[in-house]
Amino acid sequence: MQATTTTPCTQSTSKTICPHFQRTFMILGKKWNGLILEVLMDGPHRFKDIASAVTKCSDRVLVERLKELEADGLVQRVTHEDSELIEYRLTPKGEGLSDVLADAHAWGDVWLSDEECVD
Repeated sequence: MQATTTTPCTQSTSKTICPHFQRTFMILGKKWNGLILEVLMDGPHRFKDIASAVTKCSDRVLVERLKELEADGLVQRVTHEDSELIEYRLTPKGEGLSDVLADAHAWGDVWLSDEECVD
């Protein structure tokens, strides 16, 4: 999948928010999506591996989120013909979020205390 060519809206005004920015945060702001994407940044993973990394997300919700991320073109579900193995991997569009996630890590390291990161 290739990046689409669109007119960038780099600034929001007091009356409008850029629709590209808005859609980005609708995807990333949905509970568990950022964590799922972070796990997949390391490469393809089986469902059970994602579930063990995103521990507080139920299997039902994880399935739902993976389907949504797949529909958004960020995740690809890969079925291997010679086995029952199913893996999930990022598409190039999903991999394009690596800098965003790295920036979120950096922001958290600077602005969040250890006490704020305990559930």
